[in-house]
Amino acid sequence: MSTSSSVPLLLTPQQVHSLQGNKLSLLDASWFMPNSPRQPQQEFLAKRIKGAQFLDLDVVASHHEMGLKHMMPQERVFADACANFGIEHDSHVVIYDTHGIFSAPRALFMFRTFGHYNSSVLDGGLPAWLAEGLPVESGPTARVTPTEYPTPTLRIDALRSYDQIVANSSIEPTANANADLVLDARSRGRYLGIDPEPRPGLSSGHIPRSLSLPFNMFLQEKEGVDGMKYTTFLPPADVHNALKEAIGAERADLVLKGVLPVTTTCGSGMTAGVLWLGLKILGVERLSIYDEASFFRSLSCI
Repeated sequence: MSTSSSVPLLLTPQQVHSLQGNKLSLLDASWFMPNSPRQPQQEFLAKRIKGAQFLDLDVVASHHEMGLKHMMPQERVFADACANFGIEHDSHVVIYDTHGIFSAPRALFMFRTFGHYNSSVLDGGLPAWLAEGLPVESGPTARVTPTEYPTPTLRIDALRSYDQIVANSSIEPTANANADLVLDARSRGRYLGIDPEPRPGLSSGHIPRSLSLPFNMFLQEKEGVDGMKYTTFLPPADVHNALKEAIGAERADLVLKGVLPVTTTCGSGMTAGVLWLGLKILGVERLSIYDEASFFRSLSCI
């Protein structure tokens, strides 16, 4: 399997198109907020990149006692999903979504945290693919021959549990403190608690000592062929500037030097993946996502 440094995190539509036929596995990981009327699987059947399969992040997930969705799956759940997609341990998995950049980074985080480093995100997703005039298809997907995907090893250091975040919230993150800098990917209004949460029953506000870095600060908006807006990542230099604007130049420098570890979070762990990917693009290695998977919570207490 390829190492994390040898496979690009982001690929353009033309780069992905050039890979077709070379053990490429395309996954549509589109996901929408609970209050959205859009149906990702119906949209997938109506239009998708030719040869793609649908990855439901709410299905390939751990079963949480609180009903939380898209938490990190157990090793065998992930492996079985890959096997059913026909993915082999050396397949190049390219993930996209219909927003452009939204849920695909979370799926990439899952693959790479399970050691499948031969994986990338299609920058701009399906809208960028359509803008390039590349082939699409519709209707039911073709039957896939399952593979024998080996049980992977989860990188525990890439995740933070509830108990770890609670303990971390009592410590001011500095160069000399044993604490993560927690970055909140939600909108500024949700971070401040002045805008309502999209999920009923959730309290407003933010984790103590966390900082606000709305995920769209790392993105730029473009217009698709149908007039609909979609997003792509900003150039790395602009991502760096957005990081400095949100957390200050001194903290940003400590993060980039690996002195200050970072945990990204959001409402459910989805857009935290956008921050994770943006920071990975900048070369940040001491990086995790707050993920309240029930099996991980038990492991963190051992």
